[in-house]
Amino acid sequence: MTLNRQGFAAPGFELVRDEFIANFSRQDAYQEIGASLAVYRGSECVIDLSAGLADRQGQKPWTRDSLVNVWSTTKGIVAIAVAMLVDQGLIDYAAPVARYWPQFAQNGKEAITVSQALSHQAGLPGFTEPTRLEDFYDWPTIIGRLERQAPMWPPGTQNSYHAMTFGFLAGELIRRASGMSVGEFVARQMAGPLGADVFIGLPLSEEPRVSPLIAPRNESAFDPDVMTPSAIAAISNPAMEPLIPNDRAWRAAEVPAGNGHATALGLARLYGAIANGGALDGVKLMGPDTVKAMSTTQTTRPDLMLGVAPFWRNGFAGGEPGLFGHHPHVFGHSGWGGSFGCADTEAKISIGYVMNQMGDGIVGDPRATSLCHTIYGCL
Repeated sequence: MTLNRQGFAAPGFELVRDEFIANFSRQDAYQEIGASLAVYRGSECVIDLSAGLADRQGQKPWTRDSLVNVWSTTKGIVAIAVAMLVDQGLIDYAAPVARYWPQFAQNGKEAITVSQALSHQAGLPGFTEPTRLEDFYDWPTIIGRLERQAPMWPPGTQNSYHAMTFGFLAGELIRRASGMSVGEFVARQMAGPLGADVFIGLPLSEEPRVSPLIAPRNESAFDPDVMTPSAIAAISNPAMEPLIPNDRAWRAAEVPAGNGHATALGLARLYGAIANGGALDGVKLMGPDTVKAMSTTQTTRPDLMLGVAPFWRNGFAGGEPGLFGHHPHVFGHSGWGGSFGCADTEAKISIGYVMNQMGDGIVGDPRATSLCHTIYGCL
């Protein structure tokens, strides 16, 4: 069957186009079904590629406008929102979370800083009270649990991926500082002005564009028998399953660690502003000093859940472990299954990649890795 293809790669990036298309004929668990890749260099979009199918049945073509749940790639979107409020003087990375959220100062959390919360050092990687998935859709309930909970370790002494709690911690900071929910802030202050297809809390009107996620062909890489208690708490209470995002209730809610929906071009535009000092096409999100602050490494310790050293920034992973190519100036965030967005402030490059066929990991998806290496090879 002929592959449905759209888009372009600028002269000099033909190898990226070839690599992207080759992923649709892979003979392994990462063979694409529907995917998009977008790259900005400076203010110019140099790659905008889409191909494949938006459903496993082959009834609907994938297009550059296809939206898909990007799991933890959402965290980078939220981190940019926090940085915008830092730029406006409404949040200070070094300040205690409790300065903006007084009820947070319970059970040993009084001194936890905003940076510690954003770099997975707060000791709140998962919920200790029994939690159902439906509880994620009730913001006051879930925030109350975080207020009551004690840290699992002295804050700042360890880091373990706050898989779902990250979004509620950062989202409540955004709500307290801006008066808007995280979804409202993204829509009004970021996505709308930039013309970026990025949502946290998907409007019903956008449902026709959504491509359902397809479960990984391999079993999950997570083995509870060898995971630390903090890592188990991050993904088991409630249990996170790959096809949860195919339910309308999940899409409609604001779960800002994992239920963002985006196109590749939307992610590339958002990170494009960051790669260019905080602005793109006349839309300013923040100044260069804030871009530097948001991308400053907070810890180089190995992450207890991920098993690698992500060089956590203020809400972002760094390029040092090769997550987005081996380049120290690259930072961003990937999501369960393979999607990612990132920015390189030196080369002024931004990349967005989304797909519907999930891989089995949170970091190190071979499609994403090969695309990043090929993009930098073309540079």
